[in-house]
Amino acid sequence: MTGYQIFWPLLAHVALVYGLYALLGQRRAKMVRAGRIAKSDYRENRDEPAESLAVKNCLANQFELPVLFYACCILLYVTEADNLVAVTLAWVFVALRYAHAVIHVTSNDLRYRSPIFAAGYLVLAAMWVWLAGWMAIG
Repeated sequence: MTGYQIFWPLLAHVALVYGLYALLGQRRAKMVRAGRIAKSDYRENRDEPAESLAVKNCLANQFELPVLFYACCILLYVTEADNLVAVTLAWVFVALRYAHAVIHVTSNDLRYRSPIFAAGYLVLAAMWVWLAGWMAIG
């Protein structure tokens, strides 16, 4: 492939991060307007209500495992290993991140969230194995 196809899933994940920031701002503003928390409490990192804490934690999670995804996508592109297999795995990873985020900011039910996280973890591992195999052969 070696076009820019590997970057579309990466950009889709960036869109998820921006969407979560917007949701966090919306939920925090709603709680400030409702008088449940003072605006200054966010500055001082006091206890955050559950409604926005779930989004805050979900957002933090987008800078953990996905950092390895970004690195892998860039390396796949640089090594020209960004073929159909790699791009498909990248899209699957991003789809799982979206599903994980939806569960995280709604029900936050670990019965559903944990297996989706594990699936994303394994898909990302497959991307790294694909990259390593590509470099070993090439």
